[in-house]
Amino acid sequence: MSEIKEKTVQLIDALKATCQAYGLGNDGNEYKIITQVFLYKFLNDKFGYEVKNALGVLSERLRNSEKWELAYAGLSEEERFFLQSAISADVPILEPEHLIANLWNQQSKGDFDLIFDSTMADIAFKNADIFSTQTTANTKIPLFEPLTVFVTDPSQRAAFARALVDKLVNFSFEEAFGQSYDFFSNIFEYLIKDYNTAGGGKYAEYYTPHAIATIMARLLVGDATNLHSIECYDPSAGTGTLLMALAHQIGEDRCTIFSQDISQRSNKMLKLNLLLNGLVSSLDNAIQGDTLVSPYHKSDDGNELRQFDFVVSNPPFKMDFSDTREKIAAMPVRFWAGVPKVPKKKKESMAIYTCFIQHVLNSLKDDGRGAIVVPTGFITAKNGIENKILKKLVEDKLVYGCVSMPSNVFANTGTNVSVLFFDKSCSSEKVILIDASKLGEEYKDSNGLKKVRLNQEEVNKIISTFQLKESVENFSVAVPYKEIKEKGFSLSAGQYFEIKLEHVDITQDEFEERMKNFKQNLNRMFAESHELEKKILESLSAFTFQKNI
Repeated sequence: MSEIKEKTVQLIDALKATCQAYGLGNDGNEYKIITQVFLYKFLNDKFGYEVKNALGVLSERLRNSEKWELAYAGLSEEERFFLQSAISADVPILEPEHLIANLWNQQSKGDFDLIFDSTMADIAFKNADIFSTQTTANTKIPLFEPLTVFVTDPSQRAAFARALVDKLVNFSFEEAFGQSYDFFSNIFEYLIKDYNTAGGGKYAEYYTPHAIATIMARLLVGDATNLHSIECYDPSAGTGTLLMALAHQIGEDRCTIFSQDISQRSNKMLKLNLLLNGLVSSLDNAIQGDTLVSPYHKSDDGNELRQFDFVVSNPPFKMDFSDTREKIAAMPVRFWAGVPKVPKKKKESMAIYTCFIQHVLNSLKDDGRGAIVVPTGFITAKNGIENKILKKLVEDKLVYGCVSMPSNVFANTGTNVSVLFFDKSCSSEKVILIDASKLGEEYKDSNGLKKVRLNQEEVNKIISTFQLKESVENFSVAVPYKEIKEKGFSLSAGQYFEIKLEHVDITQDEFEERMKNFKQNLNRMFAESHELEKKILESLSAFTFQKNI
């Protein structure tokens, strides 16, 4: 582990320990505190890095000062405005009173909790135009919100704020700004690892492992190098892992991100992910709200769904959406294969992912590509909405690949999963089917549960096999659409593997000896079976006799 990564992990652990000490460990609001304080520190250091490295004598003055924060505070208002205008638009504008150094110098004040919260709120307010996300109702969600209010005892709030600031002053992110996407994706994964659970199976808080996100991104984008002005979309974005991998594969400066997710928690984490990965311009497209009921991203005339170059999704598989089911069903053009009915029992078993498959296909441009995570049971469905979707995927040549993943590869579900790959241009002649279920290495997560992860060699094997459409024994096969129709539209690789019979030359004597052994074994098993049957009958007879007495 590099030194900067180790220090960053230590900072995260220290912030979590502070929350624990003030009774907020495992509290429903802990993730807000951890992610927002971490982001505040990141943006504070990013701003400092930018103003010190901009062109001009003012930046040089800050670089050469012992404490750049004091030098910055010493500038005139006009000088500060000139310097702020020279830095990247991807960095929020901070005034001297917003800096961590200023908070540090005010810790002795009795109302420090109010000072801390008002500082965060003022940063959010003054940068609201660029650094806010929004809901489907166009309500702005600010960059920061008051945090000390989550401490129940008001007398402890100032001390809590001091403890948080104490953790921030002796560490700098500046060395990390030269790091790659992999650094920030790993840090983000560590940062939210305690908060990325599915919440008992509730909507859209699934987290996609980095390896799976990488596979999806690399297989969608391929080796294309001339991409520009690309639009990427995830209708069940969660924390944004799929979109970040896709943007990195395309080039963060060559694409715009669009997303929607019903979860408030996911929206906050997605915002952090976008900022860590330099995708500030996409913040305004990160929408909180119900995608199926109220899709936010529309065509210019507002009458159709907006369509994108790439669409990715890891939707919730099953949940109770009976409250909104009729609204969704009232849109038959969007949901052409149908909407699951409300079961009399186990409403939570409604297969909502089938609605997301239809939405993903509807959201692709005519030459767009998409990938979606589905339960593996879907790829062999014989009836219902699932089978109707499968038939359309095959008959219209929309699906061009399917990769079945190892069990327990996802943190939040034990369901076996597969990834479907779509190409709206329908240009493929065969479908590449991969059974990667036997890959991966077991490990135990923080809760002691057995999970599986793919190593880099296995990731590369899946990608190269898929791209080359290679047939590898008991692993992959490239199948014409006609053959898939003949197999009942199944996208399971195993159903197309060749069955090989091993031919062994033996003598007549060896053959007779083997047959003799088979006969002896059968006779022994029959005898054991008869003996067991006799004992059962005797037991039943004894039981009946006692009952009659």
